[in-house]
Amino acid sequence: MKLIDQRLTRLLNHFSRYQQEVYWASLHSILNKLLDLAPPLLIGLAVDIVVKQQDSYLAHWYPNPLSQLYVLGFLTVLVWGGESWFEFFFQKRWRELAQSIQRDLRQELYAHIQTLDSQWFSQQETGDLLATLNDDVNQLERFFNVGANHLIQLMITTFTVSFYFFYVAPSVAYWAMLPIPLIIWGSLKFQKAIGPRYHLVRQQAAKINAQLNHTLRGIEEVKSFTAEQRELERLDRQSLAYLKANQAAIGLSAAFTPLIRMAIVLGFLATLIYGGYLCLEGEIAVGTYSVLVFLTQRLLWPLTRLGETLDLYQRAMASAQRAFHLLDVPAPQHHGKSKPPLNNTEGSITLRKLSFAYESQQVFRNLDLSFQQGQVTAIVGATGSGKSTLIKILLGFNRPQIGELWIDDLPLADIDLSYWRQQIGLVSQQVYLFEGNIMENIRYGRVSASDEEVYQVAELAGVARFVNELNEGYDTRVGEGGVRLSGGERQRVSIARALLKNPKILILDEATSAVDAYTESEIQRALKTFYQDRTVIIIAHRLNTIRHADQIIVLEQGKVIEQGNHESLLESQGLYSQLWNS
Repeated sequence: MKLIDQRLTRLLNHFSRYQQEVYWASLHSILNKLLDLAPPLLIGLAVDIVVKQQDSYLAHWYPNPLSQLYVLGFLTVLVWGGESWFEFFFQKRWRELAQSIQRDLRQELYAHIQTLDSQWFSQQETGDLLATLNDDVNQLERFFNVGANHLIQLMITTFTVSFYFFYVAPSVAYWAMLPIPLIIWGSLKFQKAIGPRYHLVRQQAAKINAQLNHTLRGIEEVKSFTAEQRELERLDRQSLAYLKANQAAIGLSAAFTPLIRMAIVLGFLATLIYGGYLCLEGEIAVGTYSVLVFLTQRLLWPLTRLGETLDLYQRAMASAQRAFHLLDVPAPQHHGKSKPPLNNTEGSITLRKLSFAYESQQVFRNLDLSFQQGQVTAIVGATGSGKSTLIKILLGFNRPQIGELWIDDLPLADIDLSYWRQQIGLVSQQVYLFEGNIMENIRYGRVSASDEEVYQVAELAGVARFVNELNEGYDTRVGEGGVRLSGGERQRVSIARALLKNPKILILDEATSAVDAYTESEIQRALKTFYQDRTVIIIAHRLNTIRHADQIIVLEQGKVIEQGNHESLLESQGLYSQLWNS
């Protein structure tokens, strides 16, 4: 095993911007530990004064033994005061550093996740991602909060005490230090064995998060199928796997400290017996012998915490590995910088020879399709014909393997993707509302909008009709995902949110599928004024909602099989006509 953990090296390099903070925190830890090692020296001086009196070490400057004790008392106050002073600063600095790293890493992970495409998200477990963003980041915070200081102070203790031992009593030092190589070897073996076990613990924790996330999000389905016991048993299996993974790690971790403690006894006995023998023979002073005994305890006893510190370290490195694994997922490359003005009455959005496939499913092959700007285009087709995938390509969520999406004479690859999405208002088939009230969810479309602008789009989208019946009106909380509203109410809030964005391109994906026929008709009439001079793309199963579209495109298995307006498609007696008459 390498002495320098590559995970720790990468972690430190990744947060090199905190180099100065690490330096000051480490300096305060070092100074605190040096002063913490001073009391045994003071005890040795006290013994020296009592035993030798006028011949003690301090007698060179203060012949009177009582004066020597006063000086020693003054030094004791300085040492304890300094130790407390530096303890305050190292704890403050390490904790602040831990909080900063925690915040920055979580922000960095979240920012990176937002750059990844929808195909990547479709292959991930939400609970697993949440475990990395929360549990793993918090595990790193705990290490920097406590573990880093422990490791630094342990190294300082070892170097300082070893130096003193070899300086005043080399023969005792050899015996007292005898367990240290054994402890270091055991620690390295411990790290090698415990690391994979904690990595498995983190994986099992992520699985539990994923299971809980699925169950809680689908709690109505669980209850409707009376599957509570089944889900409880499934969680019990996941929890048992997590328990076993933890037990495997805990068993090894718990055995480490007792073994280290037995090795420590050898060093302490060497100092106690052999050092005492040298003192009896007059080769070392009584005060020196006292210092050696106390320092041996100061050196070796903290090693009993080495197992706890390494345990914390390995948990942190397992979490760091998962965090870096997520950061290493390559983001889709999009280097476009252009921000072309979109003409609401001229130009087109065109798909040219476009092919797209998921891992094992071909969706489009050599698709040619055009949307005239400033017109209403409707897309119809059976489930699986490619309608939703087409919307994702228009938004740049999915990139085609062959071909390109063109906006007038510019490919989407040359256009600033953020700018492009700012021009689009999307009402998705699967509406998601954020925790907050109705006003906040509508204003999500444009946070700078005034209340009056919110009321205007709420009226157009039919939100005002049901909001006026609520006790708290627009301040009504919607719950997570909008669970406190009906499906139709959520859709109307989603429509209002898209309208408030005042987009040049409006995409409605089954936008009124959950509302009743009367409300749908009211919304359609209100939106006609909003459609003017905008490019509108509508996906619908209810054909009566799109009969007035300028263009209707019929998709089947990823191919355009019919295209025209309502009247021309009825005359052609094709699939659209069959769907209309069915």
